[in-house]
Amino acid sequence: MKCKICDGTSEIAFTHLVLSKYEVKYFRCNDCGFLQTEEAYWIEEAYNNALNIDDTGLIKRNEYFREKVSVLLYFLFQKENTFIDFAGGYGIFTRMMRDIGFDYYWVDKYAKNLVSRGFEHQLGKRYEALTAFEVFEHLENPLAEVEEMFKYSDTIIFSTVMLPQQLPDTNNWWYYAFHHGQHIAFYTQRSMQKLAEKFGANFYTNGTNFHMLSKRNLNQGTFKSLVKLSKYGLYHFVKATMISKTDSDSALLIRK
Repeated sequence: MKCKICDGTSEIAFTHLVLSKYEVKYFRCNDCGFLQTEEAYWIEEAYNNALNIDDTGLIKRNEYFREKVSVLLYFLFQKENTFIDFAGGYGIFTRMMRDIGFDYYWVDKYAKNLVSRGFEHQLGKRYEALTAFEVFEHLENPLAEVEEMFKYSDTIIFSTVMLPQQLPDTNNWWYYAFHHGQHIAFYTQRSMQKLAEKFGANFYTNGTNFHMLSKRNLNQGTFKSLVKLSKYGLYHFVKATMISKTDSDSALLIRK
């Protein structure tokens, strides 16, 4: 099998039961280390609901990423510009970012926008940055999906848990997520670098679960420092500053 990231040769790493009934093959690239499943014939069944029923950490995760993204957007980007959350689910992250004061919008092919209505993506619009949280591990065709993301913005801020250099034991790594079958792509830092090169972009990471692909040249150390400092009071400074300058969404919608 060919690697979906670098076209290198991928060999069977292991097989495992998915959704408690399908024996699925997992292939690892000999070059970049990217781990992918065989063709995901079970995926429609895995997505009976737009959001995974096992995702009990949804709100907490959105709060976690809100801190990091707010700090990055404030210090590294034109914070007055527009932003978009890709595969934005029910609109929770968009709502949180708008409540802080960022001009945020939403797009999702499968989920219904419940809490950010009125701020859906408008066809053809480009954004200062795009966010995509817990999306990359779900991608059947990563190159095509990332290409689509870059149509919205030159910067993609995203989360996915990096595959350790030593392949984790199938009984000990929760991120394989065999029980719900939605995680079908697992990335190494080398595979992310290869992915960035395909699009003429740079790859930035905290080394574990929070990353950025951008066609802008930024300092890797600055990225890592801002991500780390976001939980040490810097987010609260950004929040207080942004809120003090922002109209309410009720007023914005009325003016529309």
